[in-house]
Amino acid sequence: MERLLSDKIRMGRVMMPDIYGTLGPGCADEAVLKRMFSFGMTGMRLNLSHGSLRESGEMIHRMQRAAAACKVRPQLLIDLQGPELRTGALFAPLSLKEGETVRLGEEGIPMPGMVLSALRSGQELLLDDGMLLLEVRECAEAPGRAPNVTALVRRGGVLKSRKSVALPGVRLHPPALTGEDLENLKEAVGYGVTAVMQPFVRNGADLRAVREALLSADGGHIRLFAKIENLDGVRQIDELLSAADEIVIARGDLGNAVPLCKLPAVQKFLAKKCREAGRPFMVVTQMLASMEQNPVPTRAEVSDIFNAVLDGAASLMVTGETAAGQYPAEAIRYLAETAASAAKFLQSGFSLTDVEEAV
Repeated sequence: MERLLSDKIRMGRVMMPDIYGTLGPGCADEAVLKRMFSFGMTGMRLNLSHGSLRESGEMIHRMQRAAAACKVRPQLLIDLQGPELRTGALFAPLSLKEGETVRLGEEGIPMPGMVLSALRSGQELLLDDGMLLLEVRECAEAPGRAPNVTALVRRGGVLKSRKSVALPGVRLHPPALTGEDLENLKEAVGYGVTAVMQPFVRNGADLRAVREALLSADGGHIRLFAKIENLDGVRQIDELLSAADEIVIARGDLGNAVPLCKLPAVQKFLAKKCREAGRPFMVVTQMLASMEQNPVPTRAEVSDIFNAVLDGAASLMVTGETAAGQYPAEAIRYLAETAASAAKFLQSGFSLTDVEEAV
């Protein structure tokens, strides 16, 4: 890393990372989007696990109008459903209290059939990037139907619709692309999509499937981002580096795949591999999580952003902070300003005498 950073400084080419927000109800207003672009946002992600491109068309158009008003040519990243496993739709957010027993499946929390069939007594389930933890207590076979499953809530919270599901220690093999993914890829060019994010990438074959779908839809110019969210992706990083345009270190589900205390080491390993290969990478997840409810970030969060830039990140992204948070524009401002401060610090060459001027 030291040689890479010194080369950047010597050549005078310290680059400001791209700054991405995530589209959602929290920033659906055009005036809010204008503020976000004015604070330095360069593009936005759209999570297609919560709706199609067509259903999000008006929100995309508002984003594009806001960018044009700020003289920005916005990047639009679509995040496919891919092989990620999620809970189903709920009528309303569900409060899960520690110590209570809940049902999974048709008569309770909706789960993919693949998940229900894999559950056994004692199996843990991590929901919503590990925010909630359940432990299976009983699986009763039901002829011709998915098993009846009950689980104990070991770590409670509020569960909303379409949240991630992870089964530690269990390997499932859903297809790389869903039917909805294929339909969205067909329409990507018409909506101005500039990049596709493939979640839970396991190997080069997953990325080739997306490339082929894009080519058949005249989207060969659209960039392909590989989201590393499981150990398969970590182990196959060398293959993915040659197949993707950018690597995404997606720390949410990646933090379910490894013990949290080891997640920083995995992030550093992936960043190093990307630097050595000359492949750009993005860092995402909980960069400013506290700003979903607070107007000012924590010191740890701004340090996280700063260090991601020092590690060589080509782009940074926030998710719930703008999609559902109370302070979407402020989150982008802190993300962009902290990234700019880190870039200036790199430019100074780590000289202590230049610190005040750099920041």
